[in-house]
Amino acid sequence: MAERVFQVYGLGQGCMDYIGKVAAYPDPDTKCEISDMVIQGGGPVATALVALARWGVGCAFAGVLGDDLFGPMIKASLEGEGVDTGGVLVRRGFDSQFAFIVAEPGVGRRTIYWRRPTGPPLGPEELNYGIIRNAGVLHTDGLFVEASMAACNAAQKAGVKIVVDAGSLREGLLDIARMSNFFLASEAFAKAFIGEDKPLDACFKLAELGPQLVVVTLGAKGYIALDKGRVIERPAYPVEAVDTTGCGDAFHAGFIYGLLKGWGVEKCLDFAAWAGAMVSLELGGRAGIPTVEDYGL
Repeated sequence: MAERVFQVYGLGQGCMDYIGKVAAYPDPDTKCEISDMVIQGGGPVATALVALARWGVGCAFAGVLGDDLFGPMIKASLEGEGVDTGGVLVRRGFDSQFAFIVAEPGVGRRTIYWRRPTGPPLGPEELNYGIIRNAGVLHTDGLFVEASMAACNAAQKAGVKIVVDAGSLREGLLDIARMSNFFLASEAFAKAFIGEDKPLDACFKLAELGPQLVVVTLGAKGYIALDKGRVIERPAYPVEAVDTTGCGDAFHAGFIYGLLKGWGVEKCLDFAAWAGAMVSLELGGRAGIPTVEDYGL
């Protein structure tokens, strides 16, 4: 039987998020009442795929779950959105990724407490290379280093575009950057990478590794990008953020969507920034994912 073709193959984190609002972040050793708690699927790559699936893009996800309470919930949260989970492996006797998130609507920020999956990481031998080679985009956060490197190698050889979500500076991510086409990093990653708060300097240094486009997202300050030596800097869309969980994930999804549509870099980035801003209007990373029609498409 012929291998099913997907436009995006996502490799990385899938999570279950519990998110609650607080009026103000509490001091240590105090009690703090939360309000409006929601339970949603989360994770950088998984949430980006959910957004893309809602926009009509065929997506397949590869990751690791445990056989705990959260595993079936995470898988169902993807399958319910039309994301293929054939690449999701369940590690028996281990726990899934989980996060508890405290959102502060008044200041538009959130604090995340999370646990990575406790089972063995996804290995290179567990990937579906047929799907990778036939995809339009490989999207990874580099959590599973060896698998991510193997996937990038296969994608590179097949001419598949590689988009990296660099949320945190972790082992192996710079090696993955060398193989990527589009390296989209958080402000925290950029600062840790060069040791100071100079995102444009981080863009130039990351570009030396090989990506044709490097982006550093700056939250409420917008983003700065380096496109083959050309600097692009834009402010964020003005919104009154309720919860910034998932804004970066939607940014990545928006960029990938534009890439698949053949848009120019600036339009891809604008749609990405707009999608991220819209997500912040709701609690959780998925409730506020906008429609492409809302953007005027």
